[in-house]
Amino acid sequence: MTTPRRPTAILIVEDDPGDQMLIREAFAEPGLDSPPKLAVVGDGEEALDFLHRRGPYTAAFRPDLVLLDLNLPKYDGRAVLKQIKNDADLCSIPVVIFTTSANADDVTGTYLLHANAYVTKPVDFDDFTTAVREINGFFTRTARLPRRPATV
Repeated sequence: MTTPRRPTAILIVEDDPGDQMLIREAFAEPGLDSPPKLAVVGDGEEALDFLHRRGPYTAAFRPDLVLLDLNLPKYDGRAVLKQIKNDADLCSIPVVIFTTSANADDVTGTYLLHANAYVTKPVDFDDFTTAVREINGFFTRTARLPRRPATV
């Protein structure tokens, strides 16, 4: 008998409203027993405020996964990733880079900053949706995520 999984809490860091909508729709996959809890922020500064529960995000949940675009206003995705992975309270949260860039330097650079995966956003709508659903499936059904700290 398997233990039921708790809903996964996902922070989506994406500045493009169209991509935000597509990602939300893809995470609303039909047939999920427990759809993930989602929060969406539009820039790097908001992402860090959310993760550190500052300003309007004092009641924010601790995400089990961060889906992070690279090209963001204020702080770009690299700066956000670096701060997450250098913070003892946040570094265990898996971060998936989900971006339009297929540049080899971006891929290598984010892995050097300890990204957990790098996915280039497909241009085709169906492929885009499939990519998000595969990320969701991997992190909610296949991968074992670290336990949340007791204080969270």
